[in-house]
Amino acid sequence: MADTLNVISICGSLRKGSYNRIVMNALQGYAPEGLRITEAPSYAEFPLYNADIQNSTGFPAPVQTLAAAIRAADGVIFVSPEYNYGIPGPLKNAIDWVSRLPNQPFADKPIAQYDLRRSMIFLDALTMNKPEIFIGNVSQKIDDKTGQIKDEQAIGFIKQQLAAFAKFIVQHGGKK
Repeated sequence: MADTLNVISICGSLRKGSYNRIVMNALQGYAPEGLRITEAPSYAEFPLYNADIQNSTGFPAPVQTLAAAIRAADGVIFVSPEYNYGIPGPLKNAIDWVSRLPNQPFADKPIAQYDLRRSMIFLDALTMNKPEIFIGNVSQKIDDKTGQIKDEQAIGFIKQQLAAFAKFIVQHGGKK
């Protein structure tokens, strides 16, 4: 890749010490050359979506900030736990807020995350189907002392997906 691809990552867990955050923070170290991954602005302060809020005061500033980061990125990677066969409520809430903005931030944006495909397809995002990453028993694959991923198979899957996502962005025109 001649140009740098700028990708943002969004953690589905708000907990500072979550395993998903640990994995998300490790992504840049496993990224191929030319792929830069940075954390997206937080959605922790988003109010619960309510059209009355949107209609009376407009979109909250944190929603606008995240939307601007999504628009500016070449792609978005979600690193999220699965709760009851779905995504966490705060992440769904963030997507609900951002999805209502004009100039839809997710439209034509390359996205990587298995469980968000239905929502992202509705928002006209470009979802990468494979490879997929599921890190089962993640607590056993993170070194308690260093907070680093210690499972070589998981690291291999992450590297494979990041390389594929970089190609996906280039092939699908996500690079501005």
